[in-house]
Amino acid sequence: MSGGGSGTFRQELPPPGGYKRIPFERIEARKLIKSRGIIAVYLTCTFGGCYLWYLNALKTLRLQTESRGARIALNPMIQAERDRTYLTQLRKNRDEEEKLMANVPGWIVGRYYGEKIYNTLAPDQWHDVVPNEYFAHSDPWYLHHHTEFHKWM
Repeated sequence: MSGGGSGTFRQELPPPGGYKRIPFERIEARKLIKSRGIIAVYLTCTFGGCYLWYLNALKTLRLQTESRGARIALNPMIQAERDRTYLTQLRKNRDEEEKLMANVPGWIVGRYYGEKIYNTLAPDQWHDVVPNEYFAHSDPWYLHHHTEFHKWM
């Protein structure tokens, strides 16, 4: 070493007794819960969750049974309303046809130029009309909605 120092050269040496050992072994983590405790917590959570799931399933089953009963009870009334609406619309169509064709001589309502539309049906036998006839005197959107709505489902 060169330089203008007045002191003598002194080399750094290890401390007396040597350096500390360098720890390179694996240090075990402290165990908070032993293996039996972990298994006990796991089983408690599992069986507790199963019990809560069971209680929820019972509640859901009760609600579904109640909803099903309400639907079964209301179904005849809803079907009767549908039938009533259907017959009301058919009556409106018949009245509209009667008004429209009042000036045509020999026109009989419910026939096509005097001919029966359904020759194979008995007079007291019911037949459903086609959608075009049902929606004949309404907005065309309703016919389109009725015939095309299933394509959107």
